[in-house]
Amino acid sequence: MEHPRPHRVGEQLQKEISALLLKGLKDPRVGFVTITAVDVTPDMHLARVFYTVYGTDKQIADTQAGLKSAVPFLRRELGRRMRMRYVPDLVFEFDKSLEYGNRIDNLLRTISEEQSSDD
Repeated sequence: MEHPRPHRVGEQLQKEISALLLKGLKDPRVGFVTITAVDVTPDMHLARVFYTVYGTDKQIADTQAGLKSAVPFLRRELGRRMRMRYVPDLVFEFDKSLEYGNRIDNLLRTISEEQSSDD
């Protein structure tokens, strides 16, 4: 059974983390980051934060390191903003779904071009 509260908390965490990354985080390693989703466990002790970064592999790795070091700051600020009894542990994971979608789109476009050239 899907619990509605973790879903609502995940949506609010996504908004708050995005705002904190935009205005509150001063780490130069963290570049242009977009928070794509936040999955919160049913017991609300763990939140997996999915993000994307536009840039090279080095910039992605630097952003990962910057986000990992910013977890204590982010949890403290989230606790102040959201007034929760327990702020979930944050685990940042790079979201590969955009790359996957682009790859499928390119493959479909290639197939379409090959079919139109055969006609």
